[in-house]
Amino acid sequence: MLIMTDLNPPIKLAHRLSVAPMLDWTNRDFRYFVRLISRECLLYTEMVTTGALIHGDRARFLGHDLSEEPIALQLGGSDLEELSLCARMAEDAGFSEVNLNVGCPSDRVQSGRFGACLMAEPDLVAAGVAAMQKVVSIPITVKTRLGIDQQDSYDFLCRFIETVSAGGCELFALHARKAWLSGLSPKENRDVPPLNYERVYQVKKDFPHLHIDINGGVKAIQDVHKHLEKVDGVMVGRAIYHDPYLLSVVDKTIFGQPGKVVSRHDIVLAMLPYIERRMTAGRSLKSITRHMLGLFQGEPGAKAWRRYLSERVHLPGADINVVEQALALVPNTGAFAE
Repeated sequence: MLIMTDLNPPIKLAHRLSVAPMLDWTNRDFRYFVRLISRECLLYTEMVTTGALIHGDRARFLGHDLSEEPIALQLGGSDLEELSLCARMAEDAGFSEVNLNVGCPSDRVQSGRFGACLMAEPDLVAAGVAAMQKVVSIPITVKTRLGIDQQDSYDFLCRFIETVSAGGCELFALHARKAWLSGLSPKENRDVPPLNYERVYQVKKDFPHLHIDINGGVKAIQDVHKHLEKVDGVMVGRAIYHDPYLLSVVDKTIFGQPGKVVSRHDIVLAMLPYIERRMTAGRSLKSITRHMLGLFQGEPGAKAWRRYLSERVHLPGADINVVEQALALVPNTGAFAE
């Protein structure tokens, strides 16, 4: 296969706004749901370890609907042979990109030698990127922090980027915080270390040939526009999960694509056939609708929507009628007003 010498233009464009990989959240049901709201943004899977992909339920980790594309598989691992094998699996399954996790700070990832602890081993990360790029033609990218523990100087970050980019990585998604490998939980590591957007902006200035995405603390689409004045792309996580309709205007305002904004009610109606298909395949209703609870965030009837679903989707015999009944509790106010 060909080795990538540049990111595909469609992937570069999709990176203007991406939905961050989030464990237990960005599975295929959530991604299908989000794709009904935005056609253009880039979606990520949950992080999947190389061991889980090689030895576990491959269909679960790689399964996705064609409508979810462009979609990136996020991998956790450091063994070169395993990374290469998983990258081939991802390309064969139709993924648009493989992203290497060098940002997760949990004890589990440290013991498995992947995640944020790999910032201390840039040569190994570079070798992993190079190994994957030798066997696939899709982009290999890296998501990382600004530093770890006391290794958090700008020079440390630059050395990491220089080394890994020499291995062939052309796109870095930078979570604008350092990570503490001990003393803070993964949840605390998402909030306690202070954000340092200026450092990410400086990376883009010093590495203008690289594509730099910024991640961390982005809560509104207005914030996305501000960041795009300084970097190439913005990755948004929890804000989108809790209020997914934020994405309703991005195809037009960020990607310049014409088209009508879809109403919340129409999104729910469009989900119903998908829900039926997934339930026929054995998926529980509550496993799907849990990703939809925030759709009416801030709207009249939002609480009634969440409560009705939460109280009834787990009951025996629950089906799409429960979703339709919950929807009837919410006034149809039409599409989001820009």
